Amino acid sequence: MAFGRRNTEEVVMEETEVWECTADGCKAWIRDNFKSTDEPECPICSSAMKKTTRELQVVANTSKRYI
Repeated sequence: MAFGRRNTEEVVMEETEVWECTADGCKAWIRDNFKSTDEPECPICSSAMKKTTRELQVVANTSKRYI
């Protein structure tokens, strides 16, 4: 049975640059390496976004569109 097994892989966390929505009440954000323009706008409410950092799990973006 697989019910008792635990994930043995360590979750790697890293300080990551992200873009956060500046609108009140909107919690949208996007990783810097996944943005499609130099200064993205919020995909939810179309407001401006500001650059900041967060402690997030490491995710590699292998898409040629964003490299």
